[in-house]
Amino acid sequence: MIFPRHGEEAQPTRQSMSMWIASLTLAMTALIFLSACAAPLPTSERLEQVKAQKWAQVRQQTAIAGFVEETPAFIRIFKQDSTLELWLQEPESPQFGLYKTYPICNFSGTKGPKIIEGDHQSPEGFYEVGARQMNPWSRRHLSFNLGFPNAYDTAQGRTGSALMIHGGCDSVGCYALTDELVEEVYLLVEASIAGGANVPVHIFPFRMNAINMHRHKAAPWLPFWQNLKQGYDAFEITKIPPEISVRAGQNGVQYVFDTPVNKSVF
Repeated sequence: MIFPRHGEEAQPTRQSMSMWIASLTLAMTALIFLSACAAPLPTSERLEQVKAQKWAQVRQQTAIAGFVEETPAFIRIFKQDSTLELWLQEPESPQFGLYKTYPICNFSGTKGPKIIEGDHQSPEGFYEVGARQMNPWSRRHLSFNLGFPNAYDTAQGRTGSALMIHGGCDSVGCYALTDELVEEVYLLVEASIAGGANVPVHIFPFRMNAINMHRHKAAPWLPFWQNLKQGYDAFEITKIPPEISVRAGQNGVQYVFDTPVNKSVF
């Protein structure tokens, strides 16, 4: 390699310039490819009517509550309370604030995870909703797919499909809201995705505080719920949805939670 003498500026060679241009072209091609592969948000005549009737009101309500448009959203569901919490990210902060709590008018089964297709059991665990899971053509007004089975469910051999949050107030393994309420939830989930943030959905059998865990200490699903509680606690402490992965360890397959406070909580 030839170095410039003291006082001289290093001049790019034709070869180095060609390599730089090739690298830039490759990076631009990759960016274009990723943009082209990003799933567009689906729409329908029904959804457009809902937006025309409701979006201005929803946007005004979120602004009054102190949230900005297209802010990231986060959902928690509690079976025992039959409630769905919708959290939105606070302006200029990584933390989330509770926007509203919605009553769930119907879900299937009892406390505990979904095990097999056809067991009429609504799932528990940690899921994420993206553009491909939004369904504005739903037979139950509007819906979005939870993404069951996730990596943990698959590792446990659990089966099922088309498990949703939807309107219509009837359920076969799903979580149902009234049509009016699902419209608002759907619009805010869609806005989050449009802003670039998929929506985590954390589903629990109950609020996983010490009292409730003690009440259910003899339940057959206690080890599973103790793992869910780690994710519950991670958010309760930080008010930031944890990053979630699945690993096999000495206690079998488990959810693993990475938080700003405590990395890789097993």
